Amino acid sequence: GFDLENVQMVKLYQNAAEVIEKLKHKGEFKKVCVLGGGYIGVELAEAFQRLGLEVTLIDMVDRILAGYFDAPFSDELKNRMVEHGIKLALGERVEEFLGEGKVSAVRTDKGVYDADMVICAVGFKPNASLGLEHLKLYQNGAYLVNRKQQTSDPSVYAIGDCASLYDNARGRENYIALATNAVRSGVVAGHNICGTPVESLGVQGSSALGIYGYKLACTGLSLAAAEREGMEVSYEDYEDTQFPAFMEVENPKVKLRIVYKKEDKKIVGCQLGSSYDATAIIHFFSLAIQKGLTMAELPLVDLFFMPHFNQPYNYVTRAGLNWLNKELGLKD
Repeated sequence: GFDLENVQMVKLYQNAAEVIEKLKHKGEFKKVCVLGGGYIGVELAEAFQRLGLEVTLIDMVDRILAGYFDAPFSDELKNRMVEHGIKLALGERVEEFLGEGKVSAVRTDKGVYDADMVICAVGFKPNASLGLEHLKLYQNGAYLVNRKQQTSDPSVYAIGDCASLYDNARGRENYIALATNAVRSGVVAGHNICGTPVESLGVQGSSALGIYGYKLACTGLSLAAAEREGMEVSYEDYEDTQFPAFMEVENPKVKLRIVYKKEDKKIVGCQLGSSYDATAIIHFFSLAIQKGLTMAELPLVDLFFMPHFNQPYNYVTRAGLNWLNKELGLKD
């Protein structure tokens, strides 16, 4: 079915440009099926809906963005997408593309969905087909590299989406295909190749997106991801308004979840969601994971206050304080 016309990949800029060019002929396209409920699939579903197309988003798992966010955050996003008319077909496995010459529908194990265009956004395997069979590979087929981006052959470096990386949240090698990681890996490799020793600090997999005005950001492990990893973790949820109550402004709430290891209380993940753009706070939690910050340290972290921007004791430190109070058996 991949040879049918209008079955589109969206890995490269050129792929996206082709989709954009086709959609200029709007009369030909009324219904689009997007396969994959990750960042690219969700963002494209919104984009197509805004263009006036009927959109169905299909994914094998029963939640969108399940690899990044726990249910309290992904459900909020799902509700907004449904409110804007996007049809979600979750927990369904794609079995066949239907059509003669051009694609006309997608058949899953639970239904058939009409489609003038199908967007495949289900993730990609790393491109490690360079004929260098002697190089060691990560479990998914990416080149296994050290902190200098060297493969098992020190004369060969690998960067970007074809290379592994060290995941500080998980404490092991991993594969996280993000532009941020790719750029840093190139910087590290370039310096080492040119004779300046530089080592990667590892990564947390920080990312963010905004759909229909709802802004989400995450770093490290969600609760579900930590449990899949077999880690003994707990979490602290906190929600508060962005500004002090005395400020006469629209005052949206910000929802926060911090995931930490039960053993040493070190933070291993954070998620936040709001109609307010609080996404930059994820930078702080990314560094917190990298540096091994504990929940016990969080209540007294020095954060600035200015009533036009935030509260004097805001949801970051208040989350830590709430956790500490419970540890000490005190009330909030």
